Parts: sequence; structure tokens; C-alpha cells
Amino acid sequence: MTLLAVERIKLLTTRSPWWCMLLALGLTIGLTALISANWTGPLPVVGAVFTHTFGLYVVMVMAALAVTTEYRFGTIKATFQAVPDRISPMIAKAVVVMLLAGLVGEAAAFGSWGVSWLLADDTSQLALTTANDWRHVAGVGLVYAAGALLALGVGALVRQTAGAVSIILVFALVIESVVGFIPNIGDDIQKWMPFTVAGKFVLGDPDPSPIPDGAGPLAVGELSPWGSFAYFAGIALVIFVISLVVVKRRDA
Repeated sequence: MTLLAVERIKLLTTRSPWWCMLLALGLTIGLTALISANWTGPLPVVGAVFTHTFGLYVVMVMAALAVTTEYRFGTIKATFQAVPDRISPMIAKAVVVMLLAGLVGEAAAFGSWGVSWLLADDTSQLALTTANDWRHVAGVGLVYAAGALLALGVGALVRQTAGAVSIILVFALVIESVVGFIPNIGDDIQKWMPFTVAGKFVLGDPDPSPIPDGAGPLAVGELSPWGSFAYFAGIALVIFVISLVVVKRRDA
């Protein structure tokens, strides 16, 4: 509990997490407001959370900063001197960052859904009446938490803010899109890219057949919605475990 309190204090007494949280909420809710205000016809639940990826990237930057700034200013050395095993403080940091990211994700998702209720002309499809509807909205927090764990692992491996942020954003925004253009195998590879699969968990429908083309959620494909989340979370956990091994072995 002491380590959790220490990591909470270190995270929330700096400005960057607060700015990142405000930006994540502002982007997701603000863009959803624009979409809802200009949407014609009934707005589906997935339309209310379609912009969740913008907030996800900001939250991942926040998670990376949680560890890279400690390396930048040398505070990580004091932490490792106080707790020589190094693993415990990193796990405590992960718990705090993931909890905060999950809360931001839920606030962004339900805030976007609420704004859609206020601004959309037709809210007949916005009611949360099924398990899938709840997954579309409440599932955003889970993706944010898993994404934060992944970003924390990348930050611990790279140790530099610019490098960690570049890797996260370039991979998510560029590589996952470009890989689809590889002849013959591009589409097959793209289906298994982590952020693509994470998007299927939030937006995907296990039975998209009754939905008109272009009017509904994405098809899940090979994995079930929860299988998609397990896949994304598993990748995040692997990256974080690798970072623990590297942090344990190298100099601070």
C-alpha cells in the first residue's frame, strides 16, 4: 500500500498527467459532440464511442511519461535505492497508471454517450439495453487500462520520452495502417495488429449480419469481442513483463 501511495503522489503531483487527462476527455467528448450534432438518422451506440481512440493515444502518452520523466530527472534512482528489487515499484506504478487510465476511459466513454443523447436528433439506438451495448461503452475503460500498461512497458524499455511517444504513436497511427498495403499478406497481418484488434473489442459486433453496410459496428472477425480484448491485454502484459526483466538487469 505504501508503494501505491508513493506512485500515486508522484503521478498526480506533476502537471503532465492532468493535462493529458483533460486532453483525452476533451478530444473524445468534443469530437463526439461534433459527430452527434451533424449525424443524420439514428445514432448507434458505437457512434457515440467511435472517437475513443484519440483519448487512448493521449492516455498512453501519459502512461509513458509516468516512467520516462523519472528517468529524465533521476528520481527513479532514489526509488530503486529504497526498493532494491525494482519489480515492486514498477508493478505499483502500473497499478496506479492503469487505474487512472481506466477511470479516464470510463469518463470519456460515458461522457461521449451522454453528449450524444443531448445532441443527436434520433436517440432510438443509443439505449444501453444489451450486453453488447454496455461493452461498447464500458469496455473503453478496459482498453485504456491495457493500453496504459503497454505504454508503460515501452517507456520503461526506451527510457526517453521522445522515443517512447514516437514508438507508440507511429506504430498505432502509421504502421498499423500501412501494413495493410503489403501485397498478398497485408490484410491478414493487419487483422492481428494490436490496436486494430482492440478497436474490434469496443466497436465490434459478434453478429453484424443484420446491419447495413457502412451503418454499423465493425465485424469482429476471427476473435470474439472478449477474445479481442484478451489478445490486446496479453500483448500489453508481455511488453510490460519484458520491461520488468530489462529494468531488473540494467543500471538505472
